[in-house]
Amino acid sequence: MAVEQPEVAAVVEREIRIAARPETVFDFFVDPEKMVQWKGRKADLDPRPGGTYRVEINEEAIARGEYVEIDAPSRVVFTWGWEGQESGVHAVPPGSSRVEVDLIPDGDGTIVRLRHLDLPEQSREIHGQGWDLYLGRLARVAAGEDPTPDPNQT
Repeated sequence: MAVEQPEVAAVVEREIRIAARPETVFDFFVDPEKMVQWKGRKADLDPRPGGTYRVEINEEAIARGEYVEIDAPSRVVFTWGWEGQESGVHAVPPGSSRVEVDLIPDGDGTIVRLRHLDLPEQSREIHGQGWDLYLGRLARVAAGEDPTPDPNQT
């Protein structure tokens, strides 16, 4: 009889506390000018179900999808993938995965709970590293601090 191996988590999950109210943090997910303060150098965002989510990190990394759910100031859901990466070892075509962000009030701050679902197994680790980087930058900028230079902008 074969022993079943536990299934590897099919989701990248991150949680961080930010020293800012949910109303403040929410805007960093839907306002293009605020988005580029923590992630990307250019953002085209239309925050409504079916609206565009497109963030240009650099010339080679452009995340694209569409907003699925907007519940201000507590939840944002959008699809996600990379333009030009429809095939290959880390292929995540535009719109093929989903990011769920819940903003939970915590005193004078916010718990940000992010879940990135439907990623291919070989892409989960690198996406987890990316979310670690960018959620740290979000925490600093939403609290009014300098997010430091983005290493992906070089």
